[in-house]
Amino acid sequence: MARAKRRSQTPQATSPGPDAREGMLTPFRVLDLTEGGCLLGGKVMGDMGADVIKIERPGGSPSRSIGPFWHNELHPERSLFWMAYNVNKRSITLDLETADGRALFQQLVPRADFVFESFPPGYMEGLGLGYEALSRLNPRIIVAAVTPFGQTGPKAKYAWSDLTVWASGGPLYLTGEPDRPPVAVSFMHQAALNGGAEAAAAAMIAHYYRETTGEGQFIDVSMQEVAYWVVTSWQEFWETERTIPQRTGGPPKPAASGGRERRQLFPTKDGFIVFAIQGGAWGGGRSTKRVVEWMQEEGMAPEWLVAFDWDRRFDLSTMDAELVDNLESCFVRYFLTKAKEELSERAVREHVMIGPVYTPEEVATHRHLKERAFFEEVWDEVLNSKVVFCGPPVKASLTPLAIRRRPPLIGEHNQEIYCGMLGLTPHDLEALHGAGVI
Repeated sequence: MARAKRRSQTPQATSPGPDAREGMLTPFRVLDLTEGGCLLGGKVMGDMGADVIKIERPGGSPSRSIGPFWHNELHPERSLFWMAYNVNKRSITLDLETADGRALFQQLVPRADFVFESFPPGYMEGLGLGYEALSRLNPRIIVAAVTPFGQTGPKAKYAWSDLTVWASGGPLYLTGEPDRPPVAVSFMHQAALNGGAEAAAAAMIAHYYRETTGEGQFIDVSMQEVAYWVVTSWQEFWETERTIPQRTGGPPKPAASGGRERRQLFPTKDGFIVFAIQGGAWGGGRSTKRVVEWMQEEGMAPEWLVAFDWDRRFDLSTMDAELVDNLESCFVRYFLTKAKEELSERAVREHVMIGPVYTPEEVATHRHLKERAFFEEVWDEVLNSKVVFCGPPVKASLTPLAIRRRPPLIGEHNQEIYCGMLGLTPHDLEALHGAGVI
């Protein structure tokens, strides 16, 4: 009752449709103006039950041109990228750069609870739709703006790509082989996806504050700063020791502080595993000694390795680089005789710190995720086929996160929202469409 009373200060959200199930945010509405990876923010809100209205420009969102495409058919309604990040959303078309388009958006704001946008800094203000203007229409509105470098600062209006933002935040420097230049984390929109996720998290925190005080607020999300937080544990090396961590994908190079960096990626018969050779009586040291015992069982551990004092002698800052190379060579030879799943299963049984590196196909077919029903099949009547989606990564017992509706077609809900919510007539829609407003 308390939540319903606070929520009634703005017009109630209409039901997103008969296919909806109750969720954490079912009474609340999001106007989603984001593009690219930032679309994830609205998707997260939709997964939690919010009525998310994706506002596309007339003709369709530019994100619909991002591949891959359903059965390789280059079509704005077949983008798998679009489909992945726009389930649980409705779609309307609207040109905010027209006076009528801005007027329609201003009518939607009092009926919404959140606005997510990813325009360059100052763009919304230039249209008269900045936070101050929107808060006058709806004092409870929460606006989350995701930009590459934030709304302020010397780089605020710099041109960008996902790769340059990821590089500016630091993670790129730590990605790849130590004896080669840094490499991209992925070909996908990693910085933008992280920015969208942080926008959703921050919006929920602001929502809690609003439920307590009745006040909305503006959220400024910088992808660069989000990227910096991704490697937050690495900064401690600089702050405490003035050393810079190095890439550790394969055979490492000498450490800046002397000795040599530790290798963490080892090849197997069918791929790779993550394993760190460590010393000490517990934890990593215990794992290393156990793997040496495995090697000994098969006659693959030389006598000097079996006799090595892992508790006292293993110190990368003082060890001779040749000794580290010899140690690693023993493990490399052994792991190359095993399949990664074979190593992983034994590691689990014997509490050894080994992790297999899965390919996308192996992740998609893994029995663990299948048993947790992580992948969800959604019938798409437009494609006349079932489409498999990644389900929400969070499970809630009372208010389940779920895929409640398929990705929308371009402007699929124009009549439902403009007529049903704002009271326009079909004739009004026809005129707006003819004028290029929707």
